[in-house]
Amino acid sequence: MANLQIKGIQNEFYEQIKALAEAESRSVSQQVLYLIKQHMIKANALKTIKTPAQVLLELAGSWTDAKESEEIVMELKAGRTNSKKLSAGF
Repeated sequence: MANLQIKGIQNEFYEQIKALAEAESRSVSQQVLYLIKQHMIKANALKTIKTPAQVLLELAGSWTDAKESEEIVMELKAGRTNSKKLSAGF
């Protein structure tokens, strides 16, 4: 197995890791290895999560139409009616 040596670690940071290791009944080396593994697991899991944009694109799908986009927009606008519901106010 490979060995890893970490140099230049701040004393406060080392003490935090040491306290965490003691609380979880691990050596400092075991705790550092555990923290690295947990970080890598989370990082890999995040890579597989789809972004909201990807989800929306999958839900919406795509379509083809022989009409030009301007013609589709004109049809949509022509089909709209103005509502008189709020003409008297709230």
